[in-house]
Amino acid sequence: MLLRITHETRYDYVPPVKTAQHMAHLRPADTAWQRLLRHHLTVTPTPTRQGEASDVWGNGRVFFSLQQAHAQLRVRAESVVETTPRPPPVRDMPWDEVRERMRYHRHAAFDPASQFAFASTYVPRHADFIAYAAPTFTPGRPLLEAARELCARIHADFQYHAEATDVSTPALEALKLRQGVCQDFAHVMLGCLRSLSLPARYVSGYLLTEPPPGKPRLVGSDASHAWVSVYLPGADMGEPGDWAELDPTNDRPAGEDYVTLATGRDFADVSPLRGVIHGGAHHTLDVAVTVAPVDEVRK
Repeated sequence: MLLRITHETRYDYVPPVKTAQHMAHLRPADTAWQRLLRHHLTVTPTPTRQGEASDVWGNGRVFFSLQQAHAQLRVRAESVVETTPRPPPVRDMPWDEVRERMRYHRHAAFDPASQFAFASTYVPRHADFIAYAAPTFTPGRPLLEAARELCARIHADFQYHAEATDVSTPALEALKLRQGVCQDFAHVMLGCLRSLSLPARYVSGYLLTEPPPGKPRLVGSDASHAWVSVYLPGADMGEPGDWAELDPTNDRPAGEDYVTLATGRDFADVSPLRGVIHGGAHHTLDVAVTVAPVDEVRK
């Protein structure tokens, strides 16, 4: 599947910002099931400095600074990505066995996935998450089977409500509210898995949505998306494992209609755009995202 993604962010400031520094995670990843064909990032006004590097998780990110006063900032990312169906995980094993495998043991081989079993900025390990997950994670149950049921339970128990939370809402609060957006659904699922000592990652990206029958696709009407990646260890210690990606907002595994931007511990690691400004006491934010098949765009 060939997909074209346009993600435009606009800030309007009153009074103007004097100086600013920003970090963007807006470059789609290259993975086994996703190939980035084209990408272009436009920042207006033109940055004084701009550079690109990889973060500690291997995600591409861009840093830019603005040393001139500006009343508006526009960041536009245009990408073309080729996606393919994701292969099913090769193996599954009981979740409690995975938990024991991921515990620290002296002289044990280090598994890099273990770093995703710990608490993070928005996702603590907490007894409330364990209590919510307990009916699903019964002794000896295969991890992927239990994770899929947890994904389905969150989808059924939580109401999608854009005004109930914001980007800084902790996962424990979202668990109590039983409301939120895709970021909150992903954070709650991560909290449940990590509180059981199971490694899981936050994935940011996009999902191709279909317009209602007979209606045109509305440019700029889509949004960025978030889901969860669950770790399934290899058959033997030291052997690489698989990551299974599940979307609790839509109760389904990620497929070729998903585009991965970045992976991290939670939203704080991979927010599409964040920064520090001097001035601009008041601002308005407008974000417009379009995800569409390349053939449809050409029409």
